[in-house]
Amino acid sequence: MKKYILSIDQGTTSTRSILFSTEGTICHSAQEEFPQHFPQDGWVEHEPEDLWQSVLSTCAKVFAEAAIQPEQIGTIGITNQRETTLIWDRATGVPIYRAIVWQDRRTSAYCETLKAAGHEGLINAKTGLLIDPYFSATKIRWILDQVPGAQERAERGELAFGTVDSYLIWHLTCGAVHRTDATNASRTLIFNIHKQEWDSELLELFNIPASLLPEVMDSSADFGITDPSIFGAGIPINGVAGDQQAALFGQTCFRPGMAKSTYGTGCFLMLNTGTKALTSESRLLTTVAYRLKGETCYALEGSIFAAGTTIQWLRDGLKLIGNAGETESLAEQTAANHGVYLVPAFTGLGAPYWDPTARGAIFGLTRDTGIKEIVTAGLQSVCYQTKDLQKAMESDGVRATALRVDGGMVVNNWVLQFLADMLGATVDRPTIIETTALGAAYLAGLQAGYFESLETLEKLWQCERTFSPQISKAQRDDYYSGWKTSVNRVQLESK
Repeated sequence: MKKYILSIDQGTTSTRSILFSTEGTICHSAQEEFPQHFPQDGWVEHEPEDLWQSVLSTCAKVFAEAAIQPEQIGTIGITNQRETTLIWDRATGVPIYRAIVWQDRRTSAYCETLKAAGHEGLINAKTGLLIDPYFSATKIRWILDQVPGAQERAERGELAFGTVDSYLIWHLTCGAVHRTDATNASRTLIFNIHKQEWDSELLELFNIPASLLPEVMDSSADFGITDPSIFGAGIPINGVAGDQQAALFGQTCFRPGMAKSTYGTGCFLMLNTGTKALTSESRLLTTVAYRLKGETCYALEGSIFAAGTTIQWLRDGLKLIGNAGETESLAEQTAANHGVYLVPAFTGLGAPYWDPTARGAIFGLTRDTGIKEIVTAGLQSVCYQTKDLQKAMESDGVRATALRVDGGMVVNNWVLQFLADMLGATVDRPTIIETTALGAAYLAGLQAGYFESLETLEKLWQCERTFSPQISKAQRDDYYSGWKTSVNRVQLESK
């Protein structure tokens, strides 16, 4: 009986379930979008049931389309939107509040209080992260403060916290397992990335009971077996990683200096630093890239909050386009130096600015400005933000030896050409651009024995197309100068 690997990719705006062969090729896939909720300015929430039902629905579609039996799934890999925070009742599995999404900025004032009290140095030294609403701990604190009785229930051991991976594992095993992996744990602001354990000093700082927390596993491990009532058979869950780390793994960036940039809802540039956890002087993040057989590989990461979100806003908010596919032809009709800059600070600015109060703006509008210039400016904003990250990494003394790109936006050739132009570097697009799901499949397949080693996986990576710079340094600097001026104006306005 032929076996497959099921990869569940639970993202910020949609869920994908992809069936991979045990050789790492895509056989079938299904995707389903679900709504985001914005109760107040800077707040972003999900209904937890939407996340769970979209997983069940997409898995069911894949099984039906592939005409396979549950027993043919040899292993499951899970990858997920990181930092998004859920707390649920251990007895019922029902969340006590909506999922607070990684983009949410409601804890900005609390973060400023923590900074003013001088805690950022301690937190950065232990976690590799900065104090920002982006991460899970302040979201946990908010839920425990705002939901009546939640703190007391947490202290009695009645509640469970998890990022989305933990929440899905809990439901897939019908509450039998409360686990996460080291990559997701490293994004919570309460996990010591050097000792690889929940940090008691940070738990005390945030007043978070240890009983809330999941067990932390390697990224390839035995996370549990699905309850037969879910899929009709018990299937082992063998691979888990946060979406950006899964993409790094799917791009087989296993050697120090290799980097990937993922263009999904946000944009995330991650560079492998090997067994060394480098400390950034440029406000980048030090994070766990993956942990295998107890050995931790680290990465330097720059996080951008708005990439695909920008295109979604142009489509759904401004209604300038009907679908994302229209953006490429519009950009091709537009001069690159059209003079319009869109700063998509819808929920603040990420690395290297870390300005949660900044809000978006469009600069350089004239009577000649039309839809195509604004759309092109939206595409360019993603490339400019990547340039910000590249320059921050260079100031920390590291430069990517190779940049591999993935995510939904990389089907756009115009974007990748402009990205290569702005970075002054070659950009490689792989044959399989669903590398987030692929990374989860690789992690699961390693544990299940379908792949022998990292070297085996490296041989599977294939480049579909390379984009090389085509503009002069003077042009690059001119475009980027306009971007920096626009960002400065946004930040001045937010003060």
